Amino acid sequence: MPGETNLSLLLKSIQPILREGEYVFCSIDRQNLPFFMADAIGIFQEEEGTTIILSRNRADADKLNYSSVFRKITLSVHSSLDAVGFLAAIATKLAEHGISVNPVSAYYHDHLFVPASRAWEVIDLLKEFSEN
Repeated sequence: MPGETNLSLLLKSIQPILREGEYVFCSIDRQNLPFFMADAIGIFQEEEGTTIILSRNRADADKLNYSSVFRKITLSVHSSLDAVGFLAAIATKLAEHGISVNPVSAYYHDHLFVPASRAWEVIDLLKEFSEN
């Protein structure tokens, strides 16, 4: 079943879920990737190194460097990868409140990594989309 592309419907159906735990983005050497594969929730290969997203606890246990701590918010609406403006509307709203966001789009849902200290504020801001 294809995901939703209608921006108005996407925003009204956003249904954010704050997931448990804290997450970090780390850069590792590609040869170390197999060691983290089972625990990484996201992997992206860049020229400078392999970025992995994993729990803060795992990163701390392995003494990995990271600069910020995030909470993960899953947007329950089944958004299409072809949807236009969905993440832009969210990023704009959060930017108006001085909140950074690192979005990750997967097949069924979009996931937002936001500063851990502001996660509940983000939930409230996202819920405003469905109230309008």
